[in-house]
Amino acid sequence: MKGIEFYHYDDHGYKKLFHYNSWRIAVLNYIEELEPENINYMECHNLTDEVFVLLAGEAVIYILEDEKIVGYKLRKNEICNIKKGVYHTHVLSKDAKLLIIEEESTSYDNSNRIYIKDEQKKQIKTIWENRNEI
Repeated sequence: MKGIEFYHYDDHGYKKLFHYNSWRIAVLNYIEELEPENINYMECHNLTDEVFVLLAGEAVIYILEDEKIVGYKLRKNEICNIKKGVYHTHVLSKDAKLLIIEEESTSYDNSNRIYIKDEQKKQIKTIWENRNEI
């Protein structure tokens, strides 16, 4: 059909669904590497903000503030904007679906990763286990 397109993704992990000019729209579904015990690093994007919208399930976005991990529970259909330069990661429930909007040029080349310490990994796990209190 002319003038309208539909995109859908239900598999595990991240998939870019669409881009137009400088913007990319992707979906992130549950993936085992984002279980709290499997997270080893946080990343930041140097050129752009990154937007997250929880469509289904549960998700917590974690940011790094002065070496401390701070968690924010996402609410369905609420926009969460992570500013450029902010280190972040996320944990998703097995039924989660997260919409991601970012600049098309966002890549490993213009992003940084830092590996987290064992104490920070424990913070991520504790926050996830207590997410209903956030």
